[in-house]
Amino acid sequence: MAAIEPSGMRFTNIGIMGVSPRPNREGVIPRVQLGEAFAFRATLFEEGRAPVRGRVLLTGPDGNSRGEIALRPLTPGDDLFTATAKLGPHSDALPWQPEFSQIRDDLGVWTFRVQAWEDTLALWQHDAKIKIGSGDDTENTFAEGATYLEHWARAKHSGLTSEEKRFLRAAARAIRNRDHDDVTRLQAALDRRITDLNAQKPLRRRSAISPEMFVRVERPHAVFQSTYEFFPRSEGAVRQADGRIIPGTLKTAVAGLERAKTEGFDTVYIPPIFPIGRSFRKGKDGSLETTPDDPGSPWAIGSTEGGHDTVDPQLGTMKDWKDFVRRAHELGLEVQLDFALQCSPDHPWVSEHPSWFKRKADGSVAYAENPPMKYQDIYPLYFGADMGGIADACVKILEQWIDTGVTSFRVDNPHTKPMAFWQQVIERVRADHPEVLFLAESFTRPALRRALADAGFDQSHCYFQWRTTKKELATYLDEVNSDAAFYEHDTFWPSTPDNLTDYLVDGGPAAYSIRAILAALGSPNWGIYSGYELCENKRLPGSPEPADNEKFEIRVRDWDKAGDIGISTMLAALNRIRRDHPCTTSYFDLATHSTDNPNLLVFSRYLPGAVTPDGLKDGLIVVVNLDPHNAQAGNLHLDLEKIGLDPAARFIVHDELTGANFEWNDRPWVRLDPWSEVAHILRVRYPEGQEH
Repeated sequence: MAAIEPSGMRFTNIGIMGVSPRPNREGVIPRVQLGEAFAFRATLFEEGRAPVRGRVLLTGPDGNSRGEIALRPLTPGDDLFTATAKLGPHSDALPWQPEFSQIRDDLGVWTFRVQAWEDTLALWQHDAKIKIGSGDDTENTFAEGATYLEHWARAKHSGLTSEEKRFLRAAARAIRNRDHDDVTRLQAALDRRITDLNAQKPLRRRSAISPEMFVRVERPHAVFQSTYEFFPRSEGAVRQADGRIIPGTLKTAVAGLERAKTEGFDTVYIPPIFPIGRSFRKGKDGSLETTPDDPGSPWAIGSTEGGHDTVDPQLGTMKDWKDFVRRAHELGLEVQLDFALQCSPDHPWVSEHPSWFKRKADGSVAYAENPPMKYQDIYPLYFGADMGGIADACVKILEQWIDTGVTSFRVDNPHTKPMAFWQQVIERVRADHPEVLFLAESFTRPALRRALADAGFDQSHCYFQWRTTKKELATYLDEVNSDAAFYEHDTFWPSTPDNLTDYLVDGGPAAYSIRAILAALGSPNWGIYSGYELCENKRLPGSPEPADNEKFEIRVRDWDKAGDIGISTMLAALNRIRRDHPCTTSYFDLATHSTDNPNLLVFSRYLPGAVTPDGLKDGLIVVVNLDPHNAQAGNLHLDLEKIGLDPAARFIVHDELTGANFEWNDRPWVRLDPWSEVAHILRVRYPEGQEH
């Protein structure tokens, strides 16, 4: 008879199963931000009827103990335990600031183990009340309880003080003392001080401990970031009387930094600043017909003036770039630089490294295409011949820009390159620069987006732009803000230079406000593309791309008009609300609720006081009218327990946009008009005594 293969798990008297967070099927360990609230979970059980208790034991990246967190039953009787926790204190310190050194040791891989034990004392106290009350086997019951206390006082790893040990021994003697009546002896056994001590420094008998598990802790902007994209060549650009445009430079682009700061953003994303090729240069809206004044696409990288390691002379010098970054840092802004791994036909690599490019049958280099679209001005790299050489060059380039103060890279179309390549490059960069973040511009299939996250990308563009109905949005919000965020951080962008949706084309300023609210509060990571404040909604016929596309031309904008439209004021308000509310910083605290109107979407974010910086509950209720053309009204159906309230509670909510206060219950009625209020963003005022 064949031997029975043993299972991979070894059970003891105490069972520990289903521990999370845990590595995914590919072995990638979960990620959280420093100070972000998330849930530990585990199934704990034993074969008898004694209650089981558990805790999570934490070890920091430096190998030192970081304390423990008590697990609590999620639902009595189902053996599922949980604990809301955070690893390390939240910090707003940025990589170039001296305070960042104080959190550096908290970044990296943390280790945790789950320990479970039989709560022998609680079971004995429960049984003693019944047995002593009925006169059933009293002396054996008292002797058993006294023995437990004596054992507890002798336990080497109990953590008890000398005074606590003396108290337990005295309680054991009182329980054994037959000169006292049974009621007095039982009172000694049920002393509240024993129960409290068992909660803090428990008697652990028949315990078990899980194998080591791991969580990677990243700096906060990996999870919570607001990004403003602008093209430096459009900032400060001036149209002359003859129609010609004098382009902006890195010096005039400081205006974009100041606008981003005024609107409350914390990161500026800058498209490629490298020399642009001349061969097959694209004209207006990507046309093959060009004029000498057409600036070309910044993504057609490389000319006789240099490649990815060079500043486009039309923008300025390397000193100008460093001055630009320095000013951004003075304003408290991170700089995210585009890293597009592709070349124009004029890039130095084309002649220096011919094996890095794929050749057609006739020997010519294959340009980029996605039929029927063609990109004659771009040569994609070929990784089949010398991936190691390309990786070496890229690491060198990335480190050069990191040395200028860049702390984040937006990588263009990374899903069209090998995952093994990105994994290698990101690991090498992070070995010396663990603070550097990578955003994947990957509007692609779910499997590829997930693979990019597994390869090391901190954030990813996603499908938010095309989710517009209530059902689509509710489903997507629940999907993004879930345990999936242990592995993938989706960023919400209402539009990009590549995508302008029907909703924005047709919806006017109300649509721009609605999508900004959904993006800013639907995900901890969000961003906008410059010009959003002006509701630029003209699209190329038959294309998803904006017309007069800034990818191919310099935009001269009248920023004075932004004040009349009001979107810039909305953006500033949204970023203020995000800063003021810890519940907006996490992927693990969103809940959607139902309404009786298909055009009203409602969701909430909530953190218990145990994990907020000030120890107070933080809750927001967001109600959005998805119809940018018509007023919508209806009843909300709120699950108040998901907002930290009693199901029957009446409570006050404060509108963070208008300052209005309302008294609500779980079935409030709302009306939202697109010409005045497209949404309520409501701070929950918790009743007195329930704020923690």
